[in-house]
Amino acid sequence: MKQILTLLGIITSLLLGQCAQAQDFVYEPKNPAFGGGNTFNYSWLLSSAQAQSTIVDPATKTTAATQDPLASFTASLNQQVLAQLSSRLIANQFGQGAIKPGNYTVGNYQIQITPGASGIGVQVTDTSTGNQTTITIPNGF
Repeated sequence: MKQILTLLGIITSLLLGQCAQAQDFVYEPKNPAFGGGNTFNYSWLLSSAQAQSTIVDPATKTTAATQDPLASFTASLNQQVLAQLSSRLIANQFGQGAIKPGNYTVGNYQIQITPGASGIGVQVTDTSTGNQTTITIPNGF
């Protein structure tokens, strides 16, 4: 009887061993930035990362409530003084009214103003580097 149970146990284990099967393990990344991930996961992953982020951007820390009113007033005053100064310098260099055609030198810049059919052409040349910029101001301005 002992031999029959042993033989039956061996046959059972062989039969059960043949029924067990395995499949290949396939890795599929979730993040589309790592290649192969589903592109629909991108927005969910980004919003999840932003929601969990505890790092605060230093540029966004200063709000209108935390700005010093005196510093704001000083900056505004400086901007107005510089604007007035630049207006007077331009008026002294080019005169009042429309800019007259001709060649002007301001520091390292050579400015050539020529009237044309489509408007006034302004060519600015940096004499130190040779870089040029051309601006066309349409008629009517």
